[in-house]
Amino acid sequence: MTAAVGPLSNRAAGILLHPTSLPGRFGIGEIGPVAYRWLDRLAAMAQRHWQVLPLGPTGYGDSPYQTLSTFAGNALVISLDTLADDGLVDTARLDGLPLLPADHVSFADVIGPKLTVLHEVAAAFHRRASAELRAAFATFVESQRDWLDDYAAFVSLKARFAGRSWNEWPADVARREPRTLAAARRELTEAIEHVRIGQFLFHEQWRRLRRYAASLGVSIIGDLPIFVAHDSVDVWCRPDLFALAADGRPTVVAGVPPDYFCQTGQLWGNPLYRWEQHEAEGYAWWIARLRHAFSLVDVLRIDHFRGFAAYWEIPGGAATAELGRWVPGPGRRLFDAVAAALGPRSIIAEDLGLITPDVEALRDDLGFPGMRILQFAFSAEQREGDRPERYPVNCVVYTGTHDNDTTVGWYHGEAGRDSTRTAAEIDQDRHRVRVRLSCNGSEINWDLIGLALSTPANTAICPLQDVLGLGSEARMNVPGSPRGNWRWRFEWDQLQPAAEERLENLTRSAGRGPA
Repeated sequence: MTAAVGPLSNRAAGILLHPTSLPGRFGIGEIGPVAYRWLDRLAAMAQRHWQVLPLGPTGYGDSPYQTLSTFAGNALVISLDTLADDGLVDTARLDGLPLLPADHVSFADVIGPKLTVLHEVAAAFHRRASAELRAAFATFVESQRDWLDDYAAFVSLKARFAGRSWNEWPADVARREPRTLAAARRELTEAIEHVRIGQFLFHEQWRRLRRYAASLGVSIIGDLPIFVAHDSVDVWCRPDLFALAADGRPTVVAGVPPDYFCQTGQLWGNPLYRWEQHEAEGYAWWIARLRHAFSLVDVLRIDHFRGFAAYWEIPGGAATAELGRWVPGPGRRLFDAVAAALGPRSIIAEDLGLITPDVEALRDDLGFPGMRILQFAFSAEQREGDRPERYPVNCVVYTGTHDNDTTVGWYHGEAGRDSTRTAAEIDQDRHRVRVRLSCNGSEINWDLIGLALSTPANTAICPLQDVLGLGSEARMNVPGSPRGNWRWRFEWDQLQPAAEERLENLTRSAGRGPA
């Protein structure tokens, strides 16, 4: 398997922006008319990549990295305006929805009204949908049956049991005893159908949007978490693929030891894989997972790639990630199986954190581009080979990611906000930036954007927050912090023509613009 194919094989640039961060009147970004307008702006700025976070349905904590399914889509980003255009809901119904904040997502206020409208749309779908749309729905249900039926049953059962985790359901349901499950499916027929319709609407709207992106020459870079959430249909359906006790609780969980982002490490809590079982099945679950992911995006960033070489195993029930051990992962056996089934695919290896020679060897052996973060490029411990001007061609350079502070926030950071940098270290970082870039820091976001674009790396990505010059208030996620994440949104008047023109000129000057 090699990543040196497709849209990452040419020198180009792009922007990181999750769909939930798009503007719009319903309290959360959607994949309808506003997303098309965003793609137009991307193309006008000479950007050829749109990078998003995982697109799955979020659960507790609203994190796109802890989803209810690795196959399903997030119904919260379904465009209500597109539903109205398709004749599935009246515009008067949408006009009556509550007015919600424009600068952030208040998930507690969005979820109820949005899901109520989607429930009404699903209830009337077979009556209001066009013949063409009904036929597309029938095709979707049949083609996606391998995951769709189980997901629809899972969500419906979760609602019946007041949102509790699947291992807290009645034992016969948690164990998926055939007679009990068949009876439940019959009793929940209507609810299950509504979930199927919701998934069809997401996938249909996303299919149209992706087709429009392709017409503009914009590729979509998706994101695949290495692990899945414990409270997910994936674990409920295939507990034998995960390290679980008899009662369904994880015996060991995922995370990382103390690092740049968190002094006590990051305790993610995802159940770890029984890799021997995956290998015995020819990695069929992984093949299906990646096949579906590539049906939605052109390029796939695999989060925590180092876990395929070795992963940090934490005892179930541990309070922090400090106590754990490194355990070997499947290595290239997994990727060889995927390549044999799917052929060459364009993959980015997220290789941040504690990276050892075995991780680098696996990445390079597979030909996957790794990642470089400019906020890490000015530390005192930086190796000569990690200087931006020495980045390899086959890598993706970022000013920062969703886990970093914005560039402005990072540069003007305060000790305590970033738990691993002291005031002295922040001052030293600022000094090294000013010296190396011959700048005064007054436009640090543009300094780092220009640096990213000028590096040898084939692909350069910056979060939209950096184009807008926003501070820490616009940060998307603080690793290790369970609250207040994933909420940021932008408004159209923040993206001024001067900034768009500046990014376009920088991009073209760096030889990254479209031909």
